[in-house]
Amino acid sequence: MAEFLRAALAFPAALFSFALVVVAVYWLLVLVGGAGVHILDGGEGGHAGTDDAAGAGLPVTVSLSLGLLSAWLVCLAGAALLPAGPPRAATLPVALVVAWAGVRLAGRLARRVLPPEKVASRDDFIGRVCTVRTGRVAADFGQAEVRADDGSTAVVQVRTDDSGLTAGSSALIYAYDADGEFFRVTPFDGALDPHEPVV
Repeated sequence: MAEFLRAALAFPAALFSFALVVVAVYWLLVLVGGAGVHILDGGEGGHAGTDDAAGAGLPVTVSLSLGLLSAWLVCLAGAALLPAGPPRAATLPVALVVAWAGVRLAGRLARRVLPPEKVASRDDFIGRVCTVRTGRVAADFGQAEVRADDGSTAVVQVRTDDSGLTAGSSALIYAYDADGEFFRVTPFDGALDPHEPVV
């Protein structure tokens, strides 16, 4: 145990030992619910860009943890096996390269194994039944509420050439007009909605 502590506190392993303690405390807080996994994450969806050298498509917290652990292990091995001086100091750049390569490899494996994150699109609402929320729907006016796959609801602009769509009516979304930024709808029996949850 004494040899392990000596190696962990020797240069250059000591540079990563203290950072690794912080990372271990962070993940302990995540386990007990005291911190969010994406606390350091930035960008869309909390992931680093897929071409980003640091993130490799993984959440920043995961990338940082893997990188620190990899670099620490290389430096620890160097401190334990090499004499002090230039040979041991040379493990620092080697550790950084190994950490970078390890994070990139983990990101590539994660992208192959894990399903891709689905990005929400307006096209997801086409084919769904919505509920009219305005007094009427016409060719130039109307709003309706539609439910997404995840259970969330959205109020969207709708238009129709049919008559009879009033507040509380059910309508089928069958197209999206990108120029006008509204959905085209037609009257529909809400009881026939295939997306309605079974009670």
